[in-house]
Amino acid sequence: MKRRYSIFLGLLLLLELSGAAAFAQGENEFLAGATKSCPNCSLQRAALKRRDLADADLAGANLAGAVLHRARLTRAKLTGADLSDANLNKTDLKNASLAQAKVERAMFYESDLSAADLSGANLGEAKMQKARMVRTKLDGARLAEAILTGARLDEASLRGANLSAANLVEATLRRANLEGADLNNAGLVDAALREANLKDANLSEADLFGADLTGANLAGANLSEARLSRAILTNANLAGANLKGALMPDGSVHE
Repeated sequence: MKRRYSIFLGLLLLLELSGAAAFAQGENEFLAGATKSCPNCSLQRAALKRRDLADADLAGANLAGAVLHRARLTRAKLTGADLSDANLNKTDLKNASLAQAKVERAMFYESDLSAADLSGANLGEAKMQKARMVRTKLDGARLAEAILTGARLDEASLRGANLSAANLVEATLRRANLEGADLNNAGLVDAALREANLKDANLSEADLFGADLTGANLAGANLSEARLSRAILTNANLAGANLKGALMPDGSVHE
């Protein structure tokens, strides 16, 4: 009986070793450019600058700290991948899937994420200045303290997203869906929010100085203590909104 158990353990170890060897081989082939498929691979700090990874399968891969500057990742599968601290500046991520991905502190300066799926992704403290995210899906995403100055999020879906203390100065969110989103203490100075859906959103203590909210839906939104100085509220729906202590466009403080 003991001999059979020893043989079983030996076979198990052999399988583990062969599996690890296969993984290592797959990673080496990917890094050498022989394949674009490397799901669940360990690629921390990989040097992938300007690499053509269109349609690549990197689901669940560990790309923490990887350099993907100017890489082509259109339609790439990065679902559940770890891209924390990665350099994705000026990267093409159109139509890519990053749902549930871990992307904290990653850099996306001037990257194109149009029509990409980042639903449920963790983008806390990500640097996304001037990123293009037109029609991007960010439902339930975590963007707390992210830097999105000058980012373009027109027609993006951010339902239930966490944007608390995010920097959205001069960002464009025309017709974006922010229903139920958390924008507490967010910076939205001079942001373009024309016809945006902010129903039931939390905008308490948000800075909306000079923001364009023409035709926006703010029904049921929490705007308590928000700064609305010089904001444009033409045809905005404020039914049921909480404006207690808000600094209004005319300079008055709402009771």
